[in-house]
Amino acid sequence: MLILLGDIFEFWIGKATVTEDYAPLINALEHMHQQGTKLVYVEGNHDFHLGPIFTQRLGCQVFPDGGSIELDGKKVFLAHGDLANPDDTGYRLLRKLLRSGLVRFLLRTLPNRLLMKIGDRAGYESRKSSGEKRRNCPAREILQPYAEVILAAGHQAIVTGHYHQPFHAKLGDGELIALGDWITQYSYAVYEDQTFTLKSYSVTSSIS
Repeated sequence: MLILLGDIFEFWIGKATVTEDYAPLINALEHMHQQGTKLVYVEGNHDFHLGPIFTQRLGCQVFPDGGSIELDGKKVFLAHGDLANPDDTGYRLLRKLLRSGLVRFLLRTLPNRLLMKIGDRAGYESRKSSGEKRRNCPAREILQPYAEVILAAGHQAIVTGHYHQPFHAKLGDGELIALGDWITQYSYAVYEDQTFTLKSYSVTSSIS
């Protein structure tokens, strides 16, 4: 099983066809699917309204707002992480608008080239503003209270993306795994022998 927790693409919103830049990754995921790998995708704030390319071509289970899976009898909640901060009301309103049926329809009428230009600009503005936000809002301070609520509701673990700070924390009888990113840390989590381990692609040892 391969689980992707969103923002894998710079901009994938309502696309009906695969752009040249993204074709190698889609082809690789399709090959994994054909070889028997189960694919799970939690939509992020850069990639949503994923559509039939993922659900049909890749046989992917898609969670628009996060969701639960079971691993060895352990209930695990998968979240992108963009809804973890309850005080970010402006973003929540924007998120609701962008994921509306009207915006989905409008996006699907636009050519891919124009969508990519919009995405490039939006990605630039996001990176410019998000660095300062992350410095002022450390991931642990936001994610731990969010995770505690989810764990209290009956989950044994929660795995999140979005925040670019990887860490693995025990919270009572449960655990929180924050994946970090593939921009600087190249971090990811492995579930094996009933245990989560946080790793880096460029470093073989686990991240503490």
